[in-house]
Amino acid sequence: MKVNTRIFGEVDIEDEKIITMPFGLVGFPDLQKFALIHNLEKPVGSLWYLQSMDDPDIALPVIDPLTIKPDYNPQIEEADVELLEPLTNKNLLLLVTISVPEDISNMTANLNAPILINTDTGKGAQIELVWDKEKYVTKYPIYEYLNK
Repeated sequence: MKVNTRIFGEVDIEDEKIITMPFGLVGFPDLQKFALIHNLEKPVGSLWYLQSMDDPDIALPVIDPLTIKPDYNPQIEEADVELLEPLTNKNLLLLVTISVPEDISNMTANLNAPILINTDTGKGAQIELVWDKEKYVTKYPIYEYLNK
């Protein structure tokens, strides 16, 4: 599938690389098809983009939360991940969205609404945490972690 994106120009995404999120993302409930795009020259742990295949103008920066908070271990209800099953440690890709304001030193990650993706099935969901709301904030400062 070819899509002409705002950030990356025209990209060709293989059908098996498309991630389906039946409930969309927080703030984007109608967007259900995404692809992960990253800079091949950057090391693992750098920012990736969750590019909407439904709206080429939408690409959300995301990162593995363990890169910025090594003890990140949210409690997720089993009912919240049923559509992703069978989910294992080997096929789970865990990401969080990044907010990049004009002053990038104020960049934050939303640790309260992780994105879980089953890499075997290509299904994903963004889960708003219930039990860890106070432990994992929506605006966790990350600039210093990314500049180490």
